Amino acid sequence: MKKLVAEFIGTLWLVLGGCGSAVLAAGFPELGIGFVGVAFAFGLTVLTMAYAIGHISGCHLNPAVTLGLWAGGRFESKEVVGYIIAQVLGGIAGAAILYIIATGKAGVDIGGFASNGYGEASPGGYGLVSALTTEVVMTFMFLIIILGSTHSKAPAGFAGIAIGLGLVLIHLISIPVTNTSVNPARSTSQAIFAGGIYLQQLWLFWIAPIIGAVLAGILYKFLSPTE
Repeated sequence: MKKLVAEFIGTLWLVLGGCGSAVLAAGFPELGIGFVGVAFAFGLTVLTMAYAIGHISGCHLNPAVTLGLWAGGRFESKEVVGYIIAQVLGGIAGAAILYIIATGKAGVDIGGFASNGYGEASPGGYGLVSALTTEVVMTFMFLIIILGSTHSKAPAGFAGIAIGLGLVLIHLISIPVTNTSVNPARSTSQAIFAGGIYLQQLWLFWIAPIIGAVLAGILYKFLSPTE
């Protein structure tokens, strides 16, 4: 139960910090943080939680990460479902807090609410194939970074930095394409509040990250030196 509570809190923070920066600060007149600021916000949420709850739950914060670690032999099957439920609920809680804050301004329109999408829902107008490719490849590389930096033979104590900066880089590449998911819980939490096309396209942001994560887990298990 402690692990699940930690995952709930961590995913709440990821959504509130990352999506919150996109909804509240990215387009603020003259002082907006832009894509670069949002990318760093997502990376910082993971970096801070890695050191806050990593020793409790492993700090997955992401169903794709949980499944990638399982595929790589780093996580027990019996814990997978509980982790995913805690992550999704945590993400929804974070989005709910953000919604309350964002709608506290008169005349506000939450728009896409930092949701993920392709075609007309893509920030840069990228189509389905581009979005699918981006999400599979970005999640694949994210899991390679996670599996490598947390390996017993990797330098100790630096995994959180590598993973956080890796997520920053992923966002710098893919925000224009899909608004960057690589995390089904993060995509679900925002789509629930944005509705419409974002809910209709949510399937891709479950399937693509999971495919990328599981492929990375299988490959790294083959590449990995003996524990």
